Amino acid sequence: MLYHLLYPLAADFRIFNVFKYLTFRTIYAVITALVVSFILGPWVIRKLEALQARQVIRTDGPESHLKKSGTPTMGGILILASIVIPTLLWADLTNRYVWTTLFVILGYGLIGFTDDYKKVVEKDTKGLSPRQKMFWQMLIAGGAVCFLVLVAGMSTELSVPFFKRLHPDLSYLYIPFGMLVVVGASNAVNLTDGLDGLAIGPVAINAATFLLFAYIAGNAKLSSYLQTPYVPGAGELAVLCGAMVGAGIGFLWYNAYPAEVFMGDVGSLSLGGGLGILAVITKQEMLLVIVGGIFVVEALSVIFQVGSYKYRGKRIFRMAPIHHHFELKGVAEPKIIVRFWIITIILALVAISTLKLR
Repeated sequence: MLYHLLYPLAADFRIFNVFKYLTFRTIYAVITALVVSFILGPWVIRKLEALQARQVIRTDGPESHLKKSGTPTMGGILILASIVIPTLLWADLTNRYVWTTLFVILGYGLIGFTDDYKKVVEKDTKGLSPRQKMFWQMLIAGGAVCFLVLVAGMSTELSVPFFKRLHPDLSYLYIPFGMLVVVGASNAVNLTDGLDGLAIGPVAINAATFLLFAYIAGNAKLSSYLQTPYVPGAGELAVLCGAMVGAGIGFLWYNAYPAEVFMGDVGSLSLGGGLGILAVITKQEMLLVIVGGIFVVEALSVIFQVGSYKYRGKRIFRMAPIHHHFELKGVAEPKIIVRFWIITIILALVAISTLKLR
């Protein structure tokens, strides 16, 4: 039975009957997230300033970033509030997929919050060690994927974009694969978060894309017609995706160049983890590589840079992640940001086209 916090209004008053419809609730999850962002945004920024939660800029990075020193960080707290509140108001609270996704988003947000708090409030430059972060990321992702496979009975087959009859079954190997998707997405978004609005724009576009795929996955007729995996109940994730879109746009209001606040690890880790688990639940794990292409390239640029320097003694890029490479080549920061957004929109359209190109 459908139930969300505003459902009693629909049950008792005919005028609120539209509260039962998924499309209506998704639209208003977006709007609610925007309203929450605009109401809480100034207050959150003031509180972060009062806590002296200010970004520390690396001295070995681009010189243009030095002027950003002192900008409040940990703004991901605002993003989390703007996702959770609309989801609780509009999404079906009896849906296991909604709670699984919130579990990953909030769990990864807690990891990021702990790391940020140690660094910027307690002035512990080390924060959480890479091993500690990876351990907790793997634990949360593992718990979520194990629940989906072993308890919820989710399929362990993969959906390969552009191939309608190719569905390899990983069986129990799907669990480590799903964990890799969630952890990889989380860290890829974290690496992308280096310029004002650079990460949150593509995140909002990715969330909008998965909104469509979640709606289709939860609709038996549409998924059958488009020959995509049918996941009963996954349609409710459209509401959560809508909240992510609204939260992303709302945060961009304050994070656009020049940024008033940065999201910090509390935002980037949670958003990346959220996209990863959405890809897993909607059975579009490999599609995330396409729509999240910017995140993939950012992560690969770091991997290749480190590997090349370690084994060849030479750097491939002037600086990694790759957005810093373009900065050092003289490309203006706003131009890099907008171009990365444009590329993400193109990749999102390619991802959506896979619905028919099979």
